[in-house]
Amino acid sequence: MAPRGMKKWRPFATMPEQYIGLKEMINKQAEVAQPVLTEEQMEQINFTLIEALHTNKQVYLTYYKRGQCITERGFIQFVDSLGNLFTFIDDVFELKNKMRLSELIDVRLA
Repeated sequence: MAPRGMKKWRPFATMPEQYIGLKEMINKQAEVAQPVLTEEQMEQINFTLIEALHTNKQVYLTYYKRGQCITERGFIQFVDSLGNLFTFIDDVFELKNKMRLSELIDVRLA
């Protein structure tokens, strides 16, 4: 009889559905509700966006997406307050991101 040799022990690898289900449960526990902003906070966000657009200053954007609050750093390229959209160029990959103003939670100058 030949020896089996070294084999990795993977007890739960036979059930990949379990990994998917556990990951979904963990993500749902980490979800937060979208914060409701006051009129004063929305005005401050608009003022900071316009200032960053005209002075080409870098900003920290905090926005709500899929149950999470995400913060990124970059530059504001375009603001359309009537269409409720703005264009943001992130600092890391220099990609253009179009977002809704209603998703914003906070904007701060860097």
